[in-house]
Amino acid sequence: MLKTTIADPDRPGSLAHAARARRWTELLRCYPDLAEMRVLDLGGTPGSWRAAPLRPAHVVTVNLDPATARHDEPGLTAVVADACDLPSSLAHERFDLVYSNSLVEHVGGHSRRCRFAETVRGRAAHHWVQTPYRYFPIEPHWVFPGMQFLPFRARVVVSQRWPHGHIRSAGPAQAVADVAEVELLSATEMRAYFPDSDLWYERFAGLPKSLVARV
Repeated sequence: MLKTTIADPDRPGSLAHAARARRWTELLRCYPDLAEMRVLDLGGTPGSWRAAPLRPAHVVTVNLDPATARHDEPGLTAVVADACDLPSSLAHERFDLVYSNSLVEHVGGHSRRCRFAETVRGRAAHHWVQTPYRYFPIEPHWVFPGMQFLPFRARVVVSQRWPHGHIRSAGPAQAVADVAEVELLSATEMRAYFPDSDLWYERFAGLPKSLVARV
């Protein structure tokens, strides 16, 4: 039941679904011309834009998963690539907006986050980069209270045994990899990576739940 009521963004009535709806309202307030924009989505999938309440004029998604590139269609192009190291096919492309949802905490370390931020800032005049807030009481990937503050070994155990959230580790080695991949960010870190951006706090029950760096 916990996964249904909290963690499933595609289920109407879930907390995640309500949060996504609020985020879309704010996105459209910031970019009222979104329907006419060319958007580069770092870490996104075509499916998320097919389900979106509004689709921009053209969206290019960049994702490491080959499965995301199976179904190109007019106005929606999927590229299999690293968001920190875009391929030559995108080398000279400019966009109206760079969008990224819950990716920067997965790219792997400070130097990779710096490269990600350079990609974001260098490809468009506007950007919207969302990430879960490190100090929200519930870790969002496993939906486990305070997991991000536990020792690494304890987080590995949680990843193997806790039945809720988006990440279910199949065994010890996979749990180590899953836990090591996720590095939640603070507001200070987001300001350092995006110094010219406005930082918007998405709140739940009055507490900051996620951060959005936006221009």
